[in-house]
Amino acid sequence: MTTQLIIQAADIQTQDLKTLHGLCSASGIEKIDGAGNFDHQAFRILNVANSVCTDPAARASIQRYCEEHSLDFGFVDSNATLAQFGLLAMDMDSTLITIECIDEIADYAGKKTQVSAVTEAAMRGEIDWPASLRQRAALLAGLPESVFEKIYTERLKLSIGAEHLIAAAKRNHLKLLLVSGGFTFFTERLKTRLGFDYAFSNTLEINHGILTGRVIGSLCDAAAKATHVRNTSSLLGLQPAQVMVIGDGANDLLMMREAGSAIAFHAKPVVRAQASYALNHVGLGGVLGLFTSTEAQ
Repeated sequence: MTTQLIIQAADIQTQDLKTLHGLCSASGIEKIDGAGNFDHQAFRILNVANSVCTDPAARASIQRYCEEHSLDFGFVDSNATLAQFGLLAMDMDSTLITIECIDEIADYAGKKTQVSAVTEAAMRGEIDWPASLRQRAALLAGLPESVFEKIYTERLKLSIGAEHLIAAAKRNHLKLLLVSGGFTFFTERLKTRLGFDYAFSNTLEINHGILTGRVIGSLCDAAAKATHVRNTSSLLGLQPAQVMVIGDGANDLLMMREAGSAIAFHAKPVVRAQASYALNHVGLGGVLGLFTSTEAQ
């Protein structure tokens, strides 16, 4: 089994590829044909030398180079494909979609700046997530539930490459799990729209069409997210190596530890540091760049 270095970015310079080829003591460079599945460039640097793979200093040098040149990278087995997985679990806010739904709801109450600051701190892991959710939800009290539909139709956008990734996962017979610290109004609609097999999230209490500011039922917090991934994996008879999890915030870390491959997507530093791979510059189609073998072209 050999290792390849996957390089992805909107625009990759030839000199960058040559430099990385040299740092890897590799045997060649190939362009990855995305077949329309992503709108960025992707290359594989073939047969990374074993001496590089086993040398932390050498790998760190490659990481520094990629970070300095705004390149997403990943060391991947040469025969790795999406088909090796049986479950793809994803966070929703700022991962599957481009917005934080609770921040957009707060905008209708004139409190977006206040709520967004708490959201950011929670995603960085600086404050207790369950407490932060209840704190933010309380600020929404008095809003009509009709704001949900406005946000869904007017503001909610899928992340670039999301539909291509989901379609590829289905072609390769992966089950899809949406597990979110957000709200059921959005997860249930996305589940139906995109064909997810499972979805778990939180429920905001509504009384006579008005938000009370309370979250009801069991919280879908970090521990619950991990439990949902673990239970779904068990239900499907999968080992951790057959599970992929994609997230961006500190409350995704526990569920990412349930997976053989954990991908930090445009994530906070604490998440990038603990993930198997980080996609900082490309869309979700970058997952397909990582897990497409040479034989798959």
